[in-house]
Amino acid sequence: MGAVRDVCVIGLGLIGGSVLRAAKAAGRTVWGATASKEDADKARAEGFDIVSVDEALSRNPEALVVLAVPMPALPDLLRKIPAGTRLTDVTSVKGPVHDAVHRYAPHARFVGGHPMAGTSRSGWDAGTATLFENAAWVVTPEEADDHLDDVIRFALDLGAHVVPTTPEEHDEAVARISHLPHIMAAVLAAVGADGGPLAMALAAGSFGDGTRVAGSRPELVRAMCEGNRDALLMAVDDALGRLGAARGSLASTGGLAKTIEAGHEGRNALVNQPDRTPVTIDLTKPGALAALRNLGSRGGRVVGLNGSTAQAETS
Repeated sequence: MGAVRDVCVIGLGLIGGSVLRAAKAAGRTVWGATASKEDADKARAEGFDIVSVDEALSRNPEALVVLAVPMPALPDLLRKIPAGTRLTDVTSVKGPVHDAVHRYAPHARFVGGHPMAGTSRSGWDAGTATLFENAAWVVTPEEADDHLDDVIRFALDLGAHVVPTTPEEHDEAVARISHLPHIMAAVLAAVGADGGPLAMALAAGSFGDGTRVAGSRPELVRAMCEGNRDALLMAVDDALGRLGAARGSLASTGGLAKTIEAGHEGRNALVNQPDRTPVTIDLTKPGALAALRNLGSRGGRVVGLNGSTAQAETS
């Protein structure tokens, strides 16, 4: 059984604030820091221990430090990370974060992370201790060691299941299912609004569902999407090709069957996912890292940790 580590969270917006709350609810000793005086004051008012970044990072060298700041703020923060710090993050891109850690905090012990949970709201007030229940929590380890054990156990304690993968595979996947939806929602919202007051008066469920994430703070969406530029370009090209094909079909024959049916199949692939088979992975054995990554690439997940044995499910 690994250590139940104290938790330090830097950044107290929607995700960071939820991590702090959920970690406390799971019985961890927690403290945090944030550049936002408003979020700091609100967290203190709820009884949380909020200090300066320097004090937060130096309080307990054995704590798990969770970075929950936007990508543009990472370099300056990483320069302050003490050598040997047990580090993870909750940033929505992984390749650039790994690169930044290697450049600015090469002596930290790092396992990348990304909980697939959130809302269109932001800030401390948007957070909740239950945000990660039944959510996928991506980890992008570079080796299988006791720090990976700590990060997996932490995510499980917060109610999530863990999906291991590489930074590259993560960024390609989230470009399609997270970042592209933000772009599509922005376009759809703008097209709808250009229809004028009548269009807005008639807008109902399909428009509201399709544009929900367009209500997110623009600077946060920009940081997320622009930070995954290369993978997002490929996803946008795929979407543009499909939209072009739909336009061509509509203009020439008046039909949209291929587009609508492909979308229906795609939705069914999300809703009707295959049954999963239990497997175990011994994290102490050679090849454990490859086994974890293979598990994730097949849509599998870690649902428990018994000592250093990962209890997993695979499609």
